[in-house]
Amino acid sequence: MADGGVPRYTVDDALLAMGFGKFQSLVLLYAGFGWISEAMEMMLLSFVGPAVKSEWLLTSNQESLFTSVVFAGMLVGAYTWGVVSDRFGRRKGFLFTALVTSGAGFLSSMAPNYIALLISRCLVGLGLGGGPVLFAWFMEFVPAPRRGLWMVIFQTLWSVGTIIEAALAWVVMPRLGWRWLLGLSALPSFLLLVFYSMTPESLRYLCLKGNKNDAQRILEKVALLNGKELPSGVLITNNKFETQGNSLLLEDTQSLLSELNNGDNQCQPTEMQSKNSAGVDYGDVFITSLAGYVLSAITVDKFGRKPSVAAISVVSCFFLLPLVVHQSTGLTTALLFGARASISASFTIIYIYAPEIYSTSVRTTGVGVASAMGRIGGMVCPLVAVSLVQGCKQTAAILLFVGVVFVSGLCVLFLPFETKGRQLVDTLSISTANAKPGNSIL
Repeated sequence: MADGGVPRYTVDDALLAMGFGKFQSLVLLYAGFGWISEAMEMMLLSFVGPAVKSEWLLTSNQESLFTSVVFAGMLVGAYTWGVVSDRFGRRKGFLFTALVTSGAGFLSSMAPNYIALLISRCLVGLGLGGGPVLFAWFMEFVPAPRRGLWMVIFQTLWSVGTIIEAALAWVVMPRLGWRWLLGLSALPSFLLLVFYSMTPESLRYLCLKGNKNDAQRILEKVALLNGKELPSGVLITNNKFETQGNSLLLEDTQSLLSELNNGDNQCQPTEMQSKNSAGVDYGDVFITSLAGYVLSAITVDKFGRKPSVAAISVVSCFFLLPLVVHQSTGLTTALLFGARASISASFTIIYIYAPEIYSTSVRTTGVGVASAMGRIGGMVCPLVAVSLVQGCKQTAAILLFVGVVFVSGLCVLFLPFETKGRQLVDTLSISTANAKPGNSIL
């Protein structure tokens, strides 16, 4: 762009010109490490819960509460850190989350009794609720054309974290016990604090707040590390926030929240099988998740977010429906593998779509609210599924999941626009006049 003969460029123009290079790789390394640490903190619940129950002679309900308080903390933290990040910057957001997570994690390893352990783990959950901030921070440095693929790669690091935690538990638990596992699992969050001073603020956040000079300096570092040149001209910013009273934004947000809520619920069908077994085969869970990541990587940038989620949801229904009647062990395993992989893929894509649909001014708040709604689903869904199975109503449980998956795919089709290859936006401009489905927001 040019005005009066002076060339101008935006953050998107600069990122597109410099591509994905060494700078973004370093951002991915830091944000991904935070994603791995969150996965480790969630994974350890499966190992520590039974050990604490045995040592302190807890009831099954008390053991379940050990997990529930973490989700409760995440529910509050997801919204809290989202608001902090939108108001004070992404760096402030993940600084506080790392402080709370690492501090409470170390404290939980020294908990003298059950109540102290519950409080400290709830605080860990509060810190873990800031995970979407790191996700959005990394996304805001990625050029639009291959953004979907890179966000899928980012999400695969969650599985890396679960593998690391399982290996750590295998080594630590028999020799040192659950307290050492809690303490060691908090180390990755602490390391985020060690390297915090090296992290840059989000370019989009800086431009939104009018800090053009700071954004320019970061762009120059990006160009230097990536071995590219910035576009000629001057960087322009747009920190104008306009709303004109259209209810579409609220409707779209509610639809997205429902979609994420359903997506989190859908991740649990295999629980119906694992609850009846001596333990969970985490190798199988990893393999199905990996298949889901591959499927999402293939479809997200080629077909778009909305068509991919809708189509994969329908495929999930086809895998789940035959389970309403008794099948052979081999066929049941194959159907569950397909269902789990498909559901994992649809949830991965939705998690990419969520921050894309919000503007920079409310991105982490919006995704935080959506994530909080998903945590509610994550807490309620296993209880419903397990109670149905234990009540000899497995058919009803399967049909419930089929209905949730189908409604999820249907809901996403009603969202007004596709974000494939689309530049992230920094402000909202909603007009009641001449609104079109493709641009009703922004």
